[in-house]
Amino acid sequence: MTDWFNILDYLLAGGLLVMMAIGIVFSASMPALDRWNKRYFITLFSLLFLCTVSCFFAVLFWQDPTKAAQAKIVYLFEGLFLSTPIFMPTLFLLHSCGEKLKSCLLFKTVTTLQGIYIVFLVAAQFTDAVYRVTPDNQFIRGPLWALWLVSLALIMLLNIVGVIRRRKKLSKKYYIALLEYLLPMTVAIILHMFISVELYIIFGIAFFAMIMFGLILSDNMEQYAGQQQEIIRQRTNALMLQIRPHFVYNTLTSIYCMIEDDPAKAKEVTNDFTNYLRNNFTAIAQDKPIPFTKELEHTKAYLAVEQARFEGLIFFEFDTPVVNFRIPALTLQPIVENAVKHGVDPELDPLYISVLTKETENGVEISVIDTGPGFDEIDNDEPHIALSNIRERLEMMCKGTLTITPRDVGGMAVTVFVPIAHR
Repeated sequence: MTDWFNILDYLLAGGLLVMMAIGIVFSASMPALDRWNKRYFITLFSLLFLCTVSCFFAVLFWQDPTKAAQAKIVYLFEGLFLSTPIFMPTLFLLHSCGEKLKSCLLFKTVTTLQGIYIVFLVAAQFTDAVYRVTPDNQFIRGPLWALWLVSLALIMLLNIVGVIRRRKKLSKKYYIALLEYLLPMTVAIILHMFISVELYIIFGIAFFAMIMFGLILSDNMEQYAGQQQEIIRQRTNALMLQIRPHFVYNTLTSIYCMIEDDPAKAKEVTNDFTNYLRNNFTAIAQDKPIPFTKELEHTKAYLAVEQARFEGLIFFEFDTPVVNFRIPALTLQPIVENAVKHGVDPELDPLYISVLTKETENGVEISVIDTGPGFDEIDNDEPHIALSNIRERLEMMCKGTLTITPRDVGGMAVTVFVPIAHR
């Protein structure tokens, strides 16, 4: 039976070492974790790794009559490393609530209890009151053993009370994570006062530390994704505000010239230009996909203005039987604008643009096909929405995609795919 327990202990210690090594690697490599959380979990898992190493050697030296001196050193480090993962939730709690350590009663009390625990541990090296290791390597608990562990149990209980009192300052996931870590460990520490279960306590601490890490990582990933979305939104808004000045000037100049020669046409272009500007500025406030019909209206207004400016040089057609879906604002119009910008040239043939929609098995495809010379995905010449930005917003807002394909007969085909879930 003893051999089976030893084998189980070795397997448990080996599994713990692997688990903690993975925890360290994940903590260091996850970009979603902020700097403080990254450092916290690297430290926590490193301490648990060292604690497991101590337990491994304790199992290795267990009841070997020739290893009494080594076992006593191992028990010292085991006791020292065991206390640190119990103390660390206090740091995490206070940091998450934005409290200063020096002025916090909880931190002062926990630090005092931690100090009492260390004093007992040091005293155990010179007296048999806490525990002793016999010359033939038998571990014997002293009369003050339970009193020694009371300080750790009190730390856990104080942390639980601290978490509950500060629940309004914590996110739901932080609150659950801390309690899932603290509650089982408090029970385990109390049991350890009466039953020798060091390795199993370490396993429990490590296991619940991993659960805590998973919940905190999940919460941080949500915040990270939100921050990335906000960055994209702000960048998009900035780019939307940067309407090409020469486009505005040239359009107004064209309208000015039309007023005398063709007042009706000037009135029509003014209306189209007004719709274009209105849709452009309205898009700034849109942080969710809009109906495709709105984007289609915006694109038609833009093309109507450009066709009036470049009479005889732009021709377009719309074949859009499928319109009952949503896309990010300023998706279709900038694609068409890129085609116009790179395809309209008095020295080239007239530019033909086709906008098509069709339903597929998994969603909807929007195609913009032109007969121009083509264009780059990233346009650094003009401060308007680049295709790379459209691709980012499609992915972020509706899990859509954007692909660009040169046509064999000349020109480009840009295809936007919107999954069926966002129709």
